[in-house]
Amino acid sequence: MRMLDQDTLPSPAEVATSGFVPEEITRNRATVADVLARRDSRLLVVVGPCSVHDTDGALEYAHRLAEASRRFADDLVLVLRAYLEKPRTVAGWTGLVPDPTLDGKGDLASGVRIGRRFLDDAAATGLPLAYEFVDPFLAPYFADTVSWGAIGARTVASQPHRHLASWLPMPVGMKNCVSGRLDTAVAAVRAAALPHVFPGAAADGRPRIRRSAGNPDAHLVLRGGPKPNHHAHAVADALDALTGAGLPHRLVVDASHGNSGKDHNRQPVVVADLADQISAGNDALAGVMIESYLSDGRQDVGSARPRPDLSITDACLGWDRTVPLLESLACANAVRRLSGPRRRLPREW
Repeated sequence: MRMLDQDTLPSPAEVATSGFVPEEITRNRATVADVLARRDSRLLVVVGPCSVHDTDGALEYAHRLAEASRRFADDLVLVLRAYLEKPRTVAGWTGLVPDPTLDGKGDLASGVRIGRRFLDDAAATGLPLAYEFVDPFLAPYFADTVSWGAIGARTVASQPHRHLASWLPMPVGMKNCVSGRLDTAVAAVRAAALPHVFPGAAADGRPRIRRSAGNPDAHLVLRGGPKPNHHAHAVADALDALTGAGLPHRLVVDASHGNSGKDHNRQPVVVADLADQISAGNDALAGVMIESYLSDGRQDVGSARPRPDLSITDACLGWDRTVPLLESLACANAVRRLSGPRRRLPREW
């Protein structure tokens, strides 16, 4: 028998705890949108753990990042990666919300409560939060805490995810496919900008018809594939694709995943390349993503309780190795800001 059981899931209203200031979320979203549109000359940096597995450890990281945000406020808008769902090609741990006990039991009811409480506490630091929306059904539980959303490489072709992005009240980045192709993500940006009608859930959990006006702040994220796409020529190709689709030049580049070959030790190399492009005046580079956590590397989940300070999914750069990257990006953006931007760099740069 395929259907094993059916448990009751609390509604979005039942898990909301109001640990943040809604007006601050609205301001953060507007700031992120202004940076992407280059109305704000700062650089967006989405930084934090690959996924949250221990809320205490992640909150410690959030407080460190909030302090760094104040230090680099002239040139960087730091956004905390607060990812609670993990997409999988075949199998694996699917994140704190679907599996909060890390043992495959799938206590989703506890997961949405734990996840919501973490997002409220993280937002209360004043940091903008980033979230990858993996399951559209879960979006109403968390969306009101989020200032930057992502649709991942495995779901960017999905119509429900594109419809969701059109409705979400924050800028949403569309990652290029795992294959490295850009056309699907560019099409997703176009689709998210259009109005749509689709089913959803209200705060009380009841089904409702959602109507979106379209998301004008959807944009492209380069995350690499079999080959990296962070180099200047790849950035130029991405800008050509956006131009061909009639889309504005709003581009975020991920220093991890395919761009680092999933080797966290290569993230500083990618960031250095992006910093060079930024300091040379490429104003189309609006943002950078970095996978970073308290300690360097990753761990496997076994029978023992995992360390709270070390990623259990992709390996991350430790905090001590992250701060110099933030410094280099802030310096690069200061050069760009003071010398004046160029919309793009020549391909041979």
